[in-house]
Amino acid sequence: MKILILSNSAEGLYDFRFELIQRILNEGNEVFLSLPDPEDSEKVRLLKDSGAEYIQTQINRRGMHLSEDLKLIIKYNNIIKDVRPDLVLTYTIKPNIYGSIVAEKYKIPVIMNITGLGSTLQNSRIKKLIMMLYRYACRKVNFVFFQNYSNRHFFIANKIVRENKTKLVPGSGVNIKKFVPRQKSNSDGIIKFLFIGRIMKEKGIEEFLEAADKVTGIYENVEFLILGYFEEPKYSYLEKATKNQRIKYIGSSDDVREVIKDVDCIINPSYHEGMSNVLLEGAAMGKPLIASNIPGCKEIIDDGKNGYLFEVKSSKSLEEKIIRFIGLSQEEREKMGQASREKVENEFDREIVIDEYMKAIDYIIRG
Repeated sequence: MKILILSNSAEGLYDFRFELIQRILNEGNEVFLSLPDPEDSEKVRLLKDSGAEYIQTQINRRGMHLSEDLKLIIKYNNIIKDVRPDLVLTYTIKPNIYGSIVAEKYKIPVIMNITGLGSTLQNSRIKKLIMMLYRYACRKVNFVFFQNYSNRHFFIANKIVRENKTKLVPGSGVNIKKFVPRQKSNSDGIIKFLFIGRIMKEKGIEEFLEAADKVTGIYENVEFLILGYFEEPKYSYLEKATKNQRIKYIGSSDDVREVIKDVDCIINPSYHEGMSNVLLEGAAMGKPLIASNIPGCKEIIDDGKNGYLFEVKSSKSLEEKIIRFIGLSQEEREKMGQASREKVENEFDREIVIDEYMKAIDYIIRG
């Protein structure tokens, strides 16, 4: 059987869905990947080494531009016509919509994954257009996977998809054999907080910086680290030495585990999420968590047990939870970290997600 996967990032596909690709290949299927990354990039090379075929496909991930989107639709049409897949899996908004519409033309089954509503469905001027396109795309898809209850409810309530086509899965899950608790490199007495993600307003970077500046003005034994790439160039000033030496941009990393192991707490101040992979990976490594009280974060945090939830877009609320964490004893912090690991093992093991995909694929094959 030929399975075509459409997505907008090799990094995301490798980091969160590589085990699914391996399972599909191991069961004797062919896998074709349509992604925008250069063929010689590291993540593409790793995906190809697994046995998947690669098709480079240009996508403008942000914004809608008629000419670019028409080119993408034509590209998807050519890919599907050439590959003739038996099934299409889609991730992220443009592959979801345009890939599903083209697959319908060739009567090819589709499993769509809503990785989050994204900015286009969050008070956007084009919200109605996106909802209309999604409604059209979902008419013939076989399954739509959702990563949190709120996103699923939004689609059903707005009559974008019928409830009997939907499946709720625990995000992308996390590989609990790869992300495990590890000993810190050193114990210098500094309490370290880590932001991981695309550096942009909607990921809450401004609230993180404001809270960090306030807290470092009160406590001397704290550091705030920022890991990720600049989705919005206006924040690139963080690459240079800032006035506050205890707020540090540390670049990006090919292996976030090396950074996570040496911090005390993961902070995710995002405005919206599908299911936060940052929190899942941090929790799997036994770290306490602080995050916005939003769908996609609140499912991972039992408030007061393995971390704290704060009011979204409120640097003051975030500051208060950071201070509360600083006031904990080392034993209490370790207990929080243990609770994080246990929660991930019980509820967010990536094998749960893979099993749901394989059940759906088997159901489609059997007609």
